[in-house]
Amino acid sequence: MPRPRREYVLSNPVGIVHIGDPFVLYDNGTFYLYATSSKIGFKVWSSVDLKNWMEHPECYERTENSFGYKDFWAPEVLFHKGRYIMHYTARRKRDDRLCIGVAVSESPLGPFSDLRNEPIADFGYAAIDGHVFMDDDGKNYLYFSKDCSENITDNRHESRIYAALLNDDLDRIVSEPILLTKPEKPWETLSGPDWLWNEGPFVLKRNNRYYLMYSANCYATKEYCICYAVSDRPLGPFVKSEDNPILKYREGVSGPGHNSVFRIGESLVCAYHVHTDCNKPGGDRQVFFDKIYFEGDKLRIEGPTIGKETIYRV
Repeated sequence: MPRPRREYVLSNPVGIVHIGDPFVLYDNGTFYLYATSSKIGFKVWSSVDLKNWMEHPECYERTENSFGYKDFWAPEVLFHKGRYIMHYTARRKRDDRLCIGVAVSESPLGPFSDLRNEPIADFGYAAIDGHVFMDDDGKNYLYFSKDCSENITDNRHESRIYAALLNDDLDRIVSEPILLTKPEKPWETLSGPDWLWNEGPFVLKRNNRYYLMYSANCYATKEYCICYAVSDRPLGPFVKSEDNPILKYREGVSGPGHNSVFRIGESLVCAYHVHTDCNKPGGDRQVFFDKIYFEGDKLRIEGPTIGKETIYRV
């Protein structure tokens, strides 16, 4: 007997609000969505059809032994070596610096516990938005943003994207970070000129080319947007597409940014946030999903869409 096909429905808005930086994990027939969502850690939502979502309590909560005490941002979760591993951002107690931590769990719903009471690495500067890319040659990489809160160049605060090799357990850096991108294109200075951003990295590999997706401009403005750069190697050099931004403000949708990517069968879907009230850009954001496709070697996102229903049968 043929396996019955399952139906998945994409339609914006998804209905998950008061979040930021969404990340979707597919595991054993269920989608799990993690996001910037709580003052004490991270909430998680689950769905079997991408239309109806169940909100769960915090899957990660700070403890007395946690290095971080506030500003819990941008969680990403993957399954590796029999456990679920979360990389996240938090502000360190002892010096108030933004750092990237690692926590583990036996379930995608948590509870996640810190591996150590210290960040994945002490870079000597604020680091946020950790993203793990596992290449098919067995090498692992951590992409992250050197945060503009501590990075000042020519009297400008700049967030820049870096990457470093990770160990096989995904919990330690094993190389010096390499600079990949910095904000320098006209479309990346729309909320400047004194504060500039390249942040929220996410990497796709296709036809032996590496697509580094990232966000530019200030998250609290309508100009926040999604861009990409391409390289033949995971550590670059990366060349930014002149088609950028590939997802940006349109009437009724403000500040689309900080994306991740997940699959429905062979199809790619972009998860990202937009401002909940498009007339009041700020930290109150909600989840959107839209289809990713390619035109030759060019990466495209079909959106931002509102109200359009896309059905996948897999």
